[in-house]
This record gives sequence, C-alpha cells and structure tokens, in this order.
Amino acid sequence: MTLFRPCIDLHEGFVKQIVGGTLTDEGVKENFVAKQPASYFASLYKKDGLKGGHVIQLGPGNQEAALAALDAYPGELQLGGGVTADNARFWLNAGASRVIVTSFLFENGGLSQGRLDALRDAVTPEELTIDLSCRKADEGWKVATNRWQTVTDTEVTADLFKRLSPYCSEFLVHAADVEGLCRGIDKALVRHLSEISELPVTYAGGGRALSDLDQVDELSDGRVDLTFGSALDIFGGKQVKYTDCLAWNRGASRERISVLSF
Repeated sequence: MTLFRPCIDLHEGFVKQIVGGTLTDEGVKENFVAKQPASYFASLYKKDGLKGGHVIQLGPGNQEAALAALDAYPGELQLGGGVTADNARFWLNAGASRVIVTSFLFENGGLSQGRLDALRDAVTPEELTIDLSCRKADEGWKVATNRWQTVTDTEVTADLFKRLSPYCSEFLVHAADVEGLCRGIDKALVRHLSEISELPVTYAGGGRALSDLDQVDELSDGRVDLTFGSALDIFGGKQVKYTDCLAWNRGASRERISVLSF
C-alpha cells in the first residue's frame, strides 16, 4: 500500500518549498521558508516514526543544515543533492541511510556507464537511491538533471529502470513540471512508474490533497509512495495536514500486517 514519505528540502541553508522548475543560479520562486532548522523537521519525523524520508540539497550552501538533519535522525534519512562517487561515503558515515544520486550519473546528455561503475565501487545497492526526476517530452518523459534545468536524452522507460536496478535499492522521481505547484499529481507518470519498476519508487510533485494518497495507491496498485511538499501544513500549506498523513501511514501499516497475517 502507498505510504506518505517525508522530505526536507534545503536551499541556501534553509528548509524551503519551491517551484521546482524555477531553480536556477539567478534565483528561485519560493512557496515557503521555514523558521525552524532542518534538525527540527528531522526530529519531528523521528518522534513520529516516519521512515524513508529524503533530505535534498538544492544547490550549494546546505551541508551544515543537511548534517544537522542526519544527526537528529541518524540511519533513517536519505541524502541527495550534489552526491558523487567521491563523497557518497562521507554522507553515509554522517548518518544517511542511503545517498540519492542524479546529475552525477549523466554526461553530455546521456547516462554514463563509467560513472555508474564508479558509484557501484563506492556504495552498495542497499545504500543507493537513484533519482530519475523528469520532464514531459513529446512522448513520455525524459530525465532532467542540473536542478531540473537540463533535460537529457534519456527516456524514462522500463529498459532504463532494468539497467539501473542492479545498482540501487530504490528510485525517487520528481515530476519537475508540476513540482511545487500544488495543482495535482502527474497521474500518467505515477501509473507508468508502477509498471516499469520492480524496486520501490517514491513520487514527488503536485500533491495537493490527502486524497492523492488514495489516488497514487489506486494508480500504482500500492507500489509507489508519495511525498507532499508545498501543500503540507508544516511547510505553510493549507491543503494537507501532517497529522492526517501520519494517520494514513498507520492505517496502511495495519492493513499490511492484516494481509500478512491472513
């Protein structure tokens, strides 16, 4: 069954919610800037027993905040943003449960086998989540790197997921075209992800109502999890209550236990 996955998005050292497609060197459109530090949200997730959360560094200047979050909830948060084969072990040693890698894997618009091999030598599949955040193309979707500004030639297909699955244990996919807009999830992408991945997938982008958890659960047959950002009340949103997400996860856990018992 689909679960709610928590997130901590960092920009210039602050916890923020942004419109994903606007993130450039010149600036970004912000939906929310938290008064609390990253460690506050990590501690909140720890208190409530949430698993599989993501800490994403959106550009430089976030290392101190990221380290504080990992220290507040060691071994349970995944860390992404600027991760390479050279620094992946640093983040794992700092308390990340997994590192999340995107841009490092791509060179000249395509997937780099050499960099995949370097990452394989640096971390185990159990320590790696591959981020295949994407933008819509004429047909389907293509992976977007460099803070979602560079659309690669790599299509989001079953062959791509099959090629990458031996290297990682999870996938993370932001729908960059709807990230931060609170206008609804990309239903076609959610369904597509559930059909092409044999590994767990977390989808992010456009979530605007608690019912999106129902929708993702139905579209993916419970095989894709969902992250809320700008719509969530702890990030200044008015559409989704954090406590309702906790209740959803607890209900989902009970249902899974019931199915296993049966």
